[in-house]
Amino acid sequence: MQTELARPAPIMRFFGWSMLFLLVTYLLNNYLVVSKDWPGITPLLNGGDMSTQSLIATAIYASGFILALLYVVSTLRKPLRDDAARITRFNTYLVRGFFWAVVFIGLADMAISFLRVEGLLPQVMGEELSKQLGRSQFRGMYVHVPLLALGMVVALMTRTLGFHWLALLIVAAELTIVFTRFIFSYEQAFMGDLVRFWYAALFLFASAYTLLEEGHVRVDVFYHSLRNRTKGAVNAWGAIILGMSLCWTIIIIGFKGKASIIYGPLSNFEVSQSGFGMYTKYWMAGFLAVFAITMLIQFVSQMFDSYADFRGEPGGRLAAQDARDKAELQKAALDLAANTKAQPAA
Repeated sequence: MQTELARPAPIMRFFGWSMLFLLVTYLLNNYLVVSKDWPGITPLLNGGDMSTQSLIATAIYASGFILALLYVVSTLRKPLRDDAARITRFNTYLVRGFFWAVVFIGLADMAISFLRVEGLLPQVMGEELSKQLGRSQFRGMYVHVPLLALGMVVALMTRTLGFHWLALLIVAAELTIVFTRFIFSYEQAFMGDLVRFWYAALFLFASAYTLLEEGHVRVDVFYHSLRNRTKGAVNAWGAIILGMSLCWTIIIIGFKGKASIIYGPLSNFEVSQSGFGMYTKYWMAGFLAVFAITMLIQFVSQMFDSYADFRGEPGGRLAAQDARDKAELQKAALDLAANTKAQPAA
């Protein structure tokens, strides 16, 4: 007899996995179109002449849907909650890797900027390398990118997201500014850049984790009184209509051309005009991309989990919350009974 846990949900699973594979194929095609000047799939949509590059772009998009379909068919009885947990684990690794990367990049770029502003960089790095480190393209490609890769490697060996450590580093960086400014009368542009760099990462990278932990602000008028099945439907449709649409809007607008708000700064390694500040301004645009991508991934996971609640499958956050609420009510009732019994008769 087929159980609730084994009951397939092929349409919902295909939609969710298509979103993830489409994300990969879109970013790949966008790189080919914007960076390599490929025509993309526009000639196909307009009914014009199709080049080999247009056919390749079309095949890349099609491969995303085909891979999603093959995965769903090959794991037809895989529970929705297993899919949700698997996606969340990957997203957690992704966010963890970016957190480590911004810590490494922030410390390294701060050290380079300090040596440069104090005129010590040629003595430490040599005249030629010092000149190269003054170019944003060189520092981005040969300092930041390797540290980004190192962050991803370190994330494989750790299990904590490190939000509290990054928050502590932000406080330490801000306190350093206070002490050096008011005690030693010393302040440089890179010191404020470091605080903004880390704070932006903390705010934007933690959004997916906040969504996972239900830590966002919910204006609750009717939701709390709904049944778990209805809550699951509300959360699933909310993830699709409100969550995924927002993420796709940010991704599409941010990567639509060479001068777009995300791709433009990233491709040019844009820096601020603050003189000898940190060369991390372009990362701020990248943080928007990380925010949209990780939130999209987490919304897919939430959609799967919420749809499982709608189907009445065991487990899940709503069932766990109900169990906690019942335990708290029972404890309150026992405490009240104990207090009543302990009171002396009038």
